[in-house]
Amino acid sequence: MTVSNELKEAVGADVSFFKVAEDRRSVRKYDTSAAITEEEIRELLTIATKAPSSSNMQPWRFLVITDQETKNQLLPIANNQQQVVEASAIVLVMADLEMYKLSEQIYTSAAEAGYMSEDIKNNMIANSTRLYSSLPAERLKEIVMFDCGLVSMQLMLAAKAKGYDTVPMGGYNRDKAREFFQIPDRYLPALMLPIGKAASPGHPTTRLPLDQIVFFNEMK
Repeated sequence: MTVSNELKEAVGADVSFFKVAEDRRSVRKYDTSAAITEEEIRELLTIATKAPSSSNMQPWRFLVITDQETKNQLLPIANNQQQVVEASAIVLVMADLEMYKLSEQIYTSAAEAGYMSEDIKNNMIANSTRLYSSLPAERLKEIVMFDCGLVSMQLMLAAKAKGYDTVPMGGYNRDKAREFFQIPDRYLPALMLPIGKAASPGHPTTRLPLDQIVFFNEMK
């Protein structure tokens, strides 16, 4: 798929986002000689965490694995999917079920930046703490996992824009990952995301036609 001339004219000269979105593929074979620096990973995560989240609670947490021996030990946990060994880095995206405990830090920072008044800050801290701490466990899990999906997609697009490839992995043993890394119960493993340079391109795929999945104003 290529960006149409009409789209180029509509959005102006800078269509890099559309190219990134079109070119992103799930890559499962990586160049084992390629490395990614901690600085690059931090840059990608900084961009990714611009993603929206419920009440700006930012419940995502990241465990980054670059050590080769550790990646090797991940192989059986990841159901022997070779990409966890070959990729330059693995990012385990986790959801913080107690993210509301950081509400004071989050909203104080926003107030200090001039984005809200002291009164609004105090109200937001009180309301978010009360709301999220009282939610049923399944509803809280639904919210934080949804937000982890948002940040993960942004991370994949950021990686692609910087010349890296990724593959989102839900097919791994979460219990074994928790045990291996000694992850506290507060954090819920969500997505395992290999990042690296493709050794072979991801397979092209098709999508359902829009007329089959989009409804305007009413369901038909």
